[in-house]
Amino acid sequence: MGSRRRRRRMVAAGTVYGWSFGHRHDRVRGYPGCSSTLTLWRPGLQARLRIAFQPGPDRVIADGYFDEGATVRLPDRAYLNLHEPGSVRVLLDEALARGLFPTAGTAEVDGWPLFDAVMPKAPPGTP
Repeated sequence: MGSRRRRRRMVAAGTVYGWSFGHRHDRVRGYPGCSSTLTLWRPGLQARLRIAFQPGPDRVIADGYFDEGATVRLPDRAYLNLHEPGSVRVLLDEALARGLFPTAGTAEVDGWPLFDAVMPKAPPGTP
């Protein structure tokens, strides 16, 4: 059963951005399993930033066990939900700070380095 992507919008530093979440099982694009993707764009422009999360060692995404949109770093259980505007905003802010948003076309980046930047690991021994 297919579902339509919900297109949402937010304003960051006076600029309007559209965003949507997607989850796919796609061997064609080179992912052996599933991936969760946050796509951001500026309405009226032909520039898109696709932030992709694939599962890996100590990295978990929504897969039926976690809620849709979940991205989790193990073992510290740091969590972001890609359906939540607050999570999208911190990832967008970090991507903009790194100059990742393209001026034209679509750029796809690995989301985990952005995740690590906005969800720093707690020092050892911290609950």
